[in-house]
Amino acid sequence: MQTKIIAFDADDTLWHNESYFRETEKKFYALLEGYMPEHSLAKELFQVEMQNLELYGYGIKAFTLSMIESAMQISERTIEIEDIEKIITYGKELLQMPVELIDEVESVLQALYGKYKLVLATKGDLLDQHRKLTKSGLGKYFHHIEIMSEKKVLDYEKLLRRLEIEPQQFVMIGNSLKSDVLPVLELGGTAFHIPYHVTWAHEHVDRDIEHENFHSIDKITKLLEFIS
Repeated sequence: MQTKIIAFDADDTLWHNESYFRETEKKFYALLEGYMPEHSLAKELFQVEMQNLELYGYGIKAFTLSMIESAMQISERTIEIEDIEKIITYGKELLQMPVELIDEVESVLQALYGKYKLVLATKGDLLDQHRKLTKSGLGKYFHHIEIMSEKKVLDYEKLLRRLEIEPQQFVMIGNSLKSDVLPVLELGGTAFHIPYHVTWAHEHVDRDIEHENFHSIDKITKLLEFIS
């Protein structure tokens, strides 16, 4: 079937995001370096994030709450209130980070706009993702905005029903094999993977993907070699 909808992930596909989280994690590790080494702190924080995922979902607010909980556990609740305040400040700083577009993103959207219906399909906190979209200046290119609590097969099925299209008419572009590629391929859609130089551990996929509808490209402009 002819492609009707092209959907884009947001964080680390359209604009930089994960690198900001890594910078904040470094501050968190430095704050707690007196309790255990960095690699152990990283392990503890990730474990708490995974435990909280079902309750908090994704995004900066969830990350900040997990940092606070981790700090309390790691310090056995001896951490100073001033240090908790610092962690809260780290979260607020993340929420105020500038939105820096990845190279050539807007030119690609301009090239596809009007030829296809473009959709933003991303995970994260609703308020923060809308903030970033507004700051990015890219909202004018999108026919539909979908802020998803998860990006699994059932979530994409719901999205396709709302868009009133078949999976074969849907193309997804993103940096996560786990969230942007595998569920779409399972449904029968087409997926383009654009790796980002930093990937959150939760999004790692340790296997090769061989599928006729899967494409891996090193930058977003390569998309126009397949779709124009």
